[in-house]
Amino acid sequence: MTIKDIAKRCKVGVSTVSRAMNDHPDINPETKAMILRIIKESNYVPNNSARNLKRSDARAIAVLIKGIGNTFFNQLLSIIEKACHDRGYSCILQRVEEGEDEIDVALKVAKEKKLRGIVFLGGNFSHPRDKMLQMEIPYVLSTIYSTDAKADACASVSVDDFAESYKMTDYLIGLGHRRIAIITACREDESIGKLRLMGYCRALEKHGIPLDEKLVCYMEKNVDQYSFRSGYKITKKLLKRDTAFTALYATSDTLAIGACRALKEEGIRVPEDCSVAGFDGMDAGEFYIPSITTIRQPVEEIALATADLLFEMIKNKEQPKRLIFDGELLVRESTAACEKTNI
Repeated sequence: MTIKDIAKRCKVGVSTVSRAMNDHPDINPETKAMILRIIKESNYVPNNSARNLKRSDARAIAVLIKGIGNTFFNQLLSIIEKACHDRGYSCILQRVEEGEDEIDVALKVAKEKKLRGIVFLGGNFSHPRDKMLQMEIPYVLSTIYSTDAKADACASVSVDDFAESYKMTDYLIGLGHRRIAIITACREDESIGKLRLMGYCRALEKHGIPLDEKLVCYMEKNVDQYSFRSGYKITKKLLKRDTAFTALYATSDTLAIGACRALKEEGIRVPEDCSVAGFDGMDAGEFYIPSITTIRQPVEEIALATADLLFEMIKNKEQPKRLIFDGELLVRESTAACEKTNI
């Protein structure tokens, strides 16, 4: 869709469309409103940054990051960026806010920057199929995968979040914990949050432990992030509920560290009074006191595989495929055998 196409649909001149887009006062308000409506419906984005370049001349990819508060992404980003530069490509980092739609942002950036490919990093990837089909360039979901059937057509690189979450919950149960609280993504999540919650529920079921909804703490959609602050805030809310628990499983290390702070302020010792476990294997968790028991994701392998898969799709027109890596349970200081019935 070009500006000429917009003008034709609106039955006005190109200059009139340009004035509407640039909020020029010399245009009829009704005409302006009609043009802006057609632009929105057509998903038209003006190509301001490289208007005179052909796509074949552009050598750039973008990494769209949702959940920038999760420091786990730092190492991933640096590896992906280096892999791009080694291939002679520039790497554009684009932050996606919690309330924003990843595909809308991707479509806009792709047109403005004339990208060859996109990496989606983090976030809740669940979008209508017709919207996903608007993506005309190769893309890879890194560290994320949707439980939706339509996601089979997407290239992705991740751990098996269901299996790894099951592994962590099973480990906590093996320590004697039967009252295990969990901090997970919002209820609407159809990606890693849902998978990790399902793994937790399946482990409880296998051991004959009833699921207590009071122990499931959901993040607030478009408000909470996988951050220290969210872990702290959600744990404070959990402690106000009339329910007992001896372990807390946070589905990211950032959430787990924030949770430890909230527990300490309430006089609850970790791990003596309550075990705390995380997910990701970020460096901060190793050096926190107590160090955080976690599932380590193989960051370097995931990052390199993400870059390799994207460039295979760009250069060799390879079909999308899903790559799954094994996580590693790292037992550290924040978990211990259960010796209390509640906190």
